[in-house]
Amino acid sequence: MFLNLNKISWWIIFVVVAFPSWGNGQTESLDDLYKKALKEGGDLNFYGTLAQINAAKVIPLFEKRFPGLKINHVDATADKLAARAITEARGGKVSADIFQMTLENILQLADQKLVIEKLPPEAAAYPDNLKGSFWIAADLLFITGAWNTNLVKKEEEPKQFEDFADPRWKGRLIAEPRDVEVLMGLANHKYKSDEKAIALLKKIAVNNVEFHKGHSQLAEFLVAGQAAACFTCYAHHYPPRIKKGAPLGHMLTEGVASINATAVAKDSPHPNTAWLFARWSASEEGQKVYAIGGRTPPHPKVEPTDKIRPAKIYPIGTDELKNWSKYEKIWKDIFKLR
Repeated sequence: MFLNLNKISWWIIFVVVAFPSWGNGQTESLDDLYKKALKEGGDLNFYGTLAQINAAKVIPLFEKRFPGLKINHVDATADKLAARAITEARGGKVSADIFQMTLENILQLADQKLVIEKLPPEAAAYPDNLKGSFWIAADLLFITGAWNTNLVKKEEEPKQFEDFADPRWKGRLIAEPRDVEVLMGLANHKYKSDEKAIALLKKIAVNNVEFHKGHSQLAEFLVAGQAAACFTCYAHHYPPRIKKGAPLGHMLTEGVASINATAVAKDSPHPNTAWLFARWSASEEGQKVYAIGGRTPPHPKVEPTDKIRPAKIYPIGTDELKNWSKYEKIWKDIFKLR
């Protein structure tokens, strides 16, 4: 086999000229990308579920970092934002630049071919289970255990999900009926076995778990002493309440992680601005801002403001979400939920 060296040489020259960042191994800086973004008019249409209490801190810091850029935050629940984007696309108009919402809804948008198949270079710092080919984790929600310290003795405090199977918890547990992720996380990550995860949850079910919709409500029940412990609580609900003097504790040893992800809209009206935000929000710099804003950064080098990140994390990624209906049925059957 003979190589045509002339053709190879010309191809190398073409790559270096057309794609200089490939030739020198460097990535375009955020500041260089910012200059391109300014030429697009300065707007960024952000379809995101970032709560207002968090957005009030994150968005101004982005705009301060990149003067002249303004974020138009289209705020709604993830399902409504996804439905809006799909409706707009079918009508021949794309308004969104960037999507940031639950991974489940990001996958829904991808199925409709509404996101670009591209990851920012900053994604290299993230583990594989916190990124895909077109999405990267923006922040995490941890489902873990929590308890009222007045009702739970120090020696009773749970250290892992298995502890909730102990008969001492009979009639003392509450949970959220929609937290199928707990089953999925245990089955796919902790045990790598559906059978073992199901067996554990059946033992917990014997303790007559009382279910209530709304994680905030679960936290308030614990504060009021209406239950001793919760085995599907959001970790970030507890440090603020503890700081105010509430008699609460929460598990930091392990937890199931729901992912809020970022993806760039296909045919975005402001593509460079969208790419700038995607890169910044995934960077160590941007993730520190998210932490300041009260979110839980998935970036391995950035710690959340409060201690809410468990030592062991079982993330619910694309593979788990594809089997949602299967696990939802099992979850409901175990706990006799409608």
